[in-house]
Amino acid sequence: MNIKKDSAHISLQVGNQLFLKPEFKKLIPPLNLHQFSYKDYLAKQHIYHQIFTSKSHYRRLNNNHYSLITLSASVRRKIQTSLKKHNFSKNEYAVINALLLGQRQEISKELLQDYTNAGAIHILAISGLHIGIILLILSFLFKPIERFKNGRLIKSILIILLLWMFAFIAGLSASVMRAVTMFSFVAIGASFKKKKIIEHSLISSMFLLLLIKPLFLFDVGFQLSYLAVFGIVWVQPLLYNLWKPNFWLLDNFWRLFTVSVAAQTGILPISLYYFHQFPALFILSNLIIIPFLGGILIGGILIITLSLLNILPQLIADFYGWIISFMNETVSWISNKEEFLFKEISMSFIEMIVWYLFIVLAFRFLISKNIKRFRYFLISIILVQSVYIFEAYQRNNKQELIVFHKSRKNLIGIRNSKKLELYHNLDSNKIDTEKSIIAYRINENIKSDFSSKKPTLLKFKSDTILIVDSLGIYQFKSIKNPIVLLQNSPKINLNRLIKKINPKQIVADGSNYKSYISRWNMTCRQRKTPFYHTGQNGAYIIK
Repeated sequence: MNIKKDSAHISLQVGNQLFLKPEFKKLIPPLNLHQFSYKDYLAKQHIYHQIFTSKSHYRRLNNNHYSLITLSASVRRKIQTSLKKHNFSKNEYAVINALLLGQRQEISKELLQDYTNAGAIHILAISGLHIGIILLILSFLFKPIERFKNGRLIKSILIILLLWMFAFIAGLSASVMRAVTMFSFVAIGASFKKKKIIEHSLISSMFLLLLIKPLFLFDVGFQLSYLAVFGIVWVQPLLYNLWKPNFWLLDNFWRLFTVSVAAQTGILPISLYYFHQFPALFILSNLIIIPFLGGILIGGILIITLSLLNILPQLIADFYGWIISFMNETVSWISNKEEFLFKEISMSFIEMIVWYLFIVLAFRFLISKNIKRFRYFLISIILVQSVYIFEAYQRNNKQELIVFHKSRKNLIGIRNSKKLELYHNLDSNKIDTEKSIIAYRINENIKSDFSSKKPTLLKFKSDTILIVDSLGIYQFKSIKNPIVLLQNSPKINLNRLIKKINPKQIVADGSNYKSYISRWNMTCRQRKTPFYHTGQNGAYIIK
């Protein structure tokens, strides 16, 4: 539901019930190639329509709906109100809100981008990292309980209760509940102290979550969480055993370094597939921040508790705020080293699969070196090479003409092998940030070349494309059955144009008025001429 912003608008709270008569609208799929599909993303959460409304078109009812989610939101609002009394800066409060309460709405785009570029975005989202750290701290604190009868069982129950209390305060979101479920199983498994119990616990938690909600399998957060943890469980011991420092501090840093590398090994192929960038300084940001993250989390929980009891000294609040500010500044400094941020890395789905096959078979060979596993390892190398050779062949032999959809603008691309030549009227300062071109260029692994010249005729294979812009010129005697591209709302008599040149297809891009498009569509129906509108059907492609 989308509500129009209004200065007099009263903010809605979790649990409020509304009375309205909406018009359900279908979610719009991406209109250009390789762009993120918000429609598919919501479909995996069983959401298929959207509504647009404003304050004057709905009524808030008095009978609120009460549930665990409502109660959780109420507790969180109380915590937020108590924190605001202690004069945290905007960025300090935003990070505390994200780190401890699972709410990222207050974080500025600049700060969020800094954490993304530094490879530290996982710090701001309550996930397996946070829950895992809390589990380790609680395990250490409750270790003396193991001396008593049934101590391990009592310890596991206490840890699980406290983990779920944290999840409750953090809003019981899907990502938090996944992480807590995962580590609840780990906590239970750890109490048995048997070989490979961690792997069995992780697989059991995954199986339970997928039984409850099978579509979690397609959730990026779910995939990243489990792959990172499996990377740590399987790869980290191999890396750690390569070198064993005698000095305690050096040993801990080496352990943390190997954990970071192992986690990155687990998620690298899939993160390149989804996000197409690699922050090479992720190790630096993790080495600097993660050793202190446990203290930051425990300190934050203490800050929340004291603020709720109204006994939080301002000096302690200021000190905690300074720590958060220092962390933000450190992340900002790391993110500014743009030479270490590798962007626009192409990774296809097939490439991702063969890389994971390579990682798994390499791990199995390193664990148990025998000829059979060595053969499988060599086969995985050949598969990786074969996929890259096949995709390079496809890329080198691909040709297509694309009329991209761009609201109020023109954008035509002619793809020939590994090069995309573009004709456009985009603003010169926005060319490099044009999302439709970036998405196409990354996923196709090609280069693009922009040209501001506006052709009136284009030849592509056996097709002639006649471009009719706002001038409305189309007097070409030798043209027969062209594809006509209408741009910038030309004031033409379409009936006369169809009769004169008999086009095989009429295409209207995103630069035309909607009223003109409706009229042209009606004319084409009457004349039985195919009509294509990029704003409704997506980019027009000739192959």
